[in-house]
Amino acid sequence: MILLFLITIPALLGVATLFISGEEKRKTRRRILMLGASLHFAGTLSLYFSGVSRKWNDYILLDPLGLLFLSITSLLFFLVAIYSFGYFYKEHKPPTKEGGTKEGVRHLYTPCMLFFLSAMSLTTMTTHLGLLWVGIEATTLATAPLIYYHHHEQALEATWKYLLICSVGIALALLGVFFIAAAGKGSGVDLFVESFVEKAAILNPRWLRIGFILILVGFGTKMGLAPMHTWLPDAHSEAPSPVSALLSGALLNAAFLGILRCYQICFAAHLADFAGTLLTLFGLVSLFVAAVFITAQRDYKRMLAYSSVEHMGILSLGIGVGAGFGSLLHVISHSLTKCLLFLLAGQIVLTYRTKKTTEVHGLLRTLPMTGILFTIGGLAIVGFPPFSPFLSEFLILKEGFAAGHSVAMAFYLIFLGIIFVSMSQILFGMLQGEKRELPHKMERTYLMMVAPVFLAAAIFLFGFYLPAPMVVFLNSAAKLLGGPL
Repeated sequence: MILLFLITIPALLGVATLFISGEEKRKTRRRILMLGASLHFAGTLSLYFSGVSRKWNDYILLDPLGLLFLSITSLLFFLVAIYSFGYFYKEHKPPTKEGGTKEGVRHLYTPCMLFFLSAMSLTTMTTHLGLLWVGIEATTLATAPLIYYHHHEQALEATWKYLLICSVGIALALLGVFFIAAAGKGSGVDLFVESFVEKAAILNPRWLRIGFILILVGFGTKMGLAPMHTWLPDAHSEAPSPVSALLSGALLNAAFLGILRCYQICFAAHLADFAGTLLTLFGLVSLFVAAVFITAQRDYKRMLAYSSVEHMGILSLGIGVGAGFGSLLHVISHSLTKCLLFLLAGQIVLTYRTKKTTEVHGLLRTLPMTGILFTIGGLAIVGFPPFSPFLSEFLILKEGFAAGHSVAMAFYLIFLGIIFVSMSQILFGMLQGEKRELPHKMERTYLMMVAPVFLAAAIFLFGFYLPAPMVVFLNSAAKLLGGPL
C-alpha cells in the first residue's frame, strides 16, 4: 500500500490546495507543500526497510532501477519544498521578473508541484510501457504552469515551446511503444518490460529497432538530448529557480528512465550494439552542442540549462558504451549538483536582479555563503575532483575505454575539456571581484540555506566515499541494464 500512498497523497493534497485562494492563504499552501514533501520522503525512506513491500500489483511495483529514480525525486522535492518556503517568503516584488507574478499563477505553484511529484512517482513505479508513457506525459502537463509562473512574455514563449516540442516528442514515444508492442504481436507478450525480456528471443528485431529509435527521439526530446533540446534552455531560464532545480534534477530523469526501460528490452533481444550506437551518437552530439553554446553564454541560468544538455549527453553516452554503474552514479551526481546550482542561482537573481553573467561580480564577498556553495557546485558540475560528478564521469571514461570505445571516449574528453574551460571562466568571473553594495540585497532565511548546504556536503562526500550498501544497490540496478553484479 505504501506505493499507492506515494502516488495518491501528493495528488490529493494538490487537489485540496486548488480550493485555497487569496493572498492571506499563501502560508497555508506552503505548509501543505511541506506536508506532502515530508510524507512522500518518509514513505520513500520506508521502502529501504526489510519487510516493506515494493509491489502493489502487476502495474505498480518498484525494481532497483525505479527505486533509484524515485529516491532522487523524493529527496530533491523535499529539499526544494524547504527552500521554497523561504524563497517565496522573501521573494522580491517588481521590477525584477523573478518576482513579477500574478496571484492567479502563483496560486497554481503548490498544486502543480504536488501533481508533478505524483506523476514522477507513477513514472518510477511501473514497468508497463503504456503506464510509463502516461506518467511522463503527466509530468509535462503538471510542470507547464510552473514555467509560466512569472507571467511575462518570455515565460509564455518558454511554456509554449516546452508544451509543443515535448508533446511532439511524447507522441513519437507513444508511436515507439506501438512498434515495440508490434514486435511481440501474436506471441502473447504484453506491455510489461519483464514480459518482453522473458520472450526476447521471439521478438521481431525490425519492429524493435524502429520502436527504439522512436522512443529515443521521443523521450530524448523530454530528456534534453540534442538536437531535440531546444525547449530546455528557455524553460530552465524562465521558471522560478526552485522549479528549475526540479526540472533539471528530476524531470529529465523521468525521460531517461523511459529510454532505459526500452534499452532493457533491446539488450535482452541482443540488440544492445544497435541501441548502444544510437545512444553514443546522441550523447556525443549533445556534448558538442553544449560545448558550443556554453562557450558563448551570457545568462547563467541558461548556462546551467545547457550544462544539463551536456550531462544528459554524458548519461546517454555512458549507457551506450556499457558503463551502467558509472551512468547511474552520474544520475545521482548530476541531480544533486544541478539542484544545488539552481537553488543558489535563485538567491543570486533575487539579490542582483539580473541573470546576465556580465552584471554579477564579487559574489564571494557580496554573498559569502552563497558564493562558497556556488564555487563548490560550479567546480563539481565541470567535473573537478574530488566531487562526485568527477568520480562518475571518470568511471564512464574508464568503462568506455575498457569496452573498446576509444574514439567515442576521445571526443568525450575533448568536449568535457572545452566545457570545463568555458564554464570555469564564466563562473569565476561571477565569483571574483570586490564586494558590491546592492540597493535591494535580499535577506536570506535559514530555510533557503538548508538544502544547498546538504547538497554541497553530499556531492563532496560521494566524491570521496561511496557507502557499501549504495554500491550494492547501484550494481543491482545496473544489472537490469546488462551490467555485472
